[in-house]
Amino acid sequence: MALQDTIEQLNNLDINEIDWSRIGVWPLAGRMFVWLLVIVAILAGAYFGLIKDKYKSLDSQVAQEATLKRTFQQRALEAAKLEQYKNLMARMEKDFEFLVSQLPEKTEVPGLLDDIDERGRNSGLNIVSIKLQPEVVSDVYVELPIEVIVTGTYHNFGTFISSIAGMSRIVTLHDYVINGGDQSTLQMTVKAKTYRYLSFDEGGQ
Repeated sequence: MALQDTIEQLNNLDINEIDWSRIGVWPLAGRMFVWLLVIVAILAGAYFGLIKDKYKSLDSQVAQEATLKRTFQQRALEAAKLEQYKNLMARMEKDFEFLVSQLPEKTEVPGLLDDIDERGRNSGLNIVSIKLQPEVVSDVYVELPIEVIVTGTYHNFGTFISSIAGMSRIVTLHDYVINGGDQSTLQMTVKAKTYRYLSFDEGGQ
């Protein structure tokens, strides 16, 4: 019956009639209600003052963990491919050295002009002129344009171009211009370009 009496007292409790100055002589129901409010206030204060911040910290740690996992997976993938990268770099360095070896030194340019002249004559062409044009300097190499004017037939021109393409040095042909009405007296002007490595003294790396 005591529990039922207490519940009945709580139901009949009018908060407007409470005398807060005499809380010590309140009925049991009133004191229980006050203690309940105090406990709820303490729990709410503990949650907002301590536990809520801990939840924020936990969420931050979970997000950081996910980021670290992604970073680890990426690093693991890169580590697995490290040997492939090393092999690729070794091949690239070897290819670069080979290409550089095909670039003539500055002192080899006159010999290169003689070589072009010889290949033109061996192709049945009449060499009108072979003139070295002003150099074009880039970051790591120097472009050497050479104007070549020859006369001959289409067949002679084709043989000459194939011969130039087969040279050990890198030589490319550009800006073909062919003039002449008679096939036996055609004149071809073409710009040959070769390249040499830009030396350190000239500003190279």
